[in-house]
This record gives sequence, structure tokens and C-alpha cells, in this order.
Amino acid sequence: MEKALQVKIVSPEKIVYHGPAQSVQVPGEKGSFEVLYNHAPIISCLVQGVVRCVGKESMEIRIAGGFIDVNDNFVSICIEPEVSMD
Repeated sequence: MEKALQVKIVSPEKIVYHGPAQSVQVPGEKGSFEVLYNHAPIISCLVQGVVRCVGKESMEIRIAGGFIDVNDNFVSICIEPEVSMD
């Protein structure tokens, strides 16, 4: 079995994603960055952009902002979804 991150992405309304991923890409305040297995612990603010989880069930979501917490291969992301102005 391949090593995977355990990822949980939540918004104020619901759990957006909960499951494994090989990598997570997020829009950080100082530029986009990627989290891989055994990433160093980090807490960071997120800015407007796209969060991508890559794995068996890959997904992406546009966000207005939020924050990420990475510790022991657990990735918690709290997001404010981007509001569509259609």
C-alpha cells in the first residue's frame, strides 16, 4: 500500500472532503505550496485560489481563503469557498 496523507477539508457549511491523498496543493500567502507524505508540521494562512488533492479520488475547489494545519501526515484545511457571481 502506498503511503498517503489523511486529508480533511471543511467549510462553514459542510465537510468538503475527507480521505487519503498523495499530495495537497494550496495557495499560501507567500505563494502556492505542496504537501507530501512526511511533510514538516506547518500552520499557514491560505489566500484566494485553488486547493487540489491528488490521489485515487482527486478533487479541486476554488477558495476565497482559509488556513491549513499539517502534522504527522494529517492535513486539516478550513476554507471559505469562493462565491460565484453568475
